[in-house]
Amino acid sequence: MLPEQKPWLFALLGIFSLVLVWSAVHPHDYFTWSLEVFPALIGLGVLVFTYRRFPFTTFVYILITVHACILFVGGHYTYAEVPLFSWIRDHWHLLRNDYDRVGHFAQGFVPAFIAREILLRRKIVLRRGWLFYIVVSICLAISAAYELLEWRVSVASGTAGDAFLGTQGDIWDTQEDMATALCASIFGLLFFSGWHDRMIEKLENRLVGIVVK
Repeated sequence: MLPEQKPWLFALLGIFSLVLVWSAVHPHDYFTWSLEVFPALIGLGVLVFTYRRFPFTTFVYILITVHACILFVGGHYTYAEVPLFSWIRDHWHLLRNDYDRVGHFAQGFVPAFIAREILLRRKIVLRRGWLFYIVVSICLAISAAYELLEWRVSVASGTAGDAFLGTQGDIWDTQEDMATALCASIFGLLFFSGWHDRMIEKLENRLVGIVVK
């Protein structure tokens, strides 16, 4: 483990664990909870397994932790019943609880930097125009795949899967979810790519220094 990353990673792992435990205590129902949190648990396993061969920047680890916490909150309450966003809905006379839009924004924003970092550091795609296009396409594909998963789970489980589907009566919910992820990936790449480049450069300099030693 890189010395510079140790405090950050231990803190992020602590936050991840605390929010996960909280979310598992008397959730709305354990079926929905398990469906919502399993991507974060799988992601944690992958990150632990690959850390020595491919440590990400601290920036990406922070984003992943935030995304995981969003999933845990959604799993605990269900996305349609997160209290803060129910209050926002009622206070502003909105038509629906929009916490799921937060989740789908993260679903586009966070994978954009995971994919970008892999493609750049593995030197798979270096031309910036192609990099932008491919990363956005990956994010949209992930979002579409998740919508397909929601569809099949709901078909297989019947009414038990309604909370996981979370359309709240909106016939365009699937399309709006994918559009949110698409816009989030574009927004992230437009405004945070320079910051991400600097984080990658610092990490690679440290990794080169460790190899040289």
